[in-house]
Amino acid sequence: MTDIPTDLTWIRAAPEGEEGPGPWIEIAFGPDELVHLRETGDPTNIVTTTRTKWDAFTKGVQAGEFDHFIESDDEGNPPSPH
Repeated sequence: MTDIPTDLTWIRAAPEGEEGPGPWIEIAFGPDELVHLRETGDPTNIVTTTRTKWDAFTKGVQAGEFDHFIESDDEGNPPSPH
């Protein structure tokens, strides 16, 4: 298990202008090319991956590789997060 640094700067991945507690994902880039992820509702449960894997994931999201996980309504709109 990786020791999680206590001085990480967490970046919240929330919709622009949203102020509430979420639940949202927070990301922190740590030493040794590690990337840490947590949910705002459970900040002590942290998942750690490598920068290489994180970069591959984000490129996949941008390329639409995960779009099949999104359910849409009859008009093609994604479901509301609430």
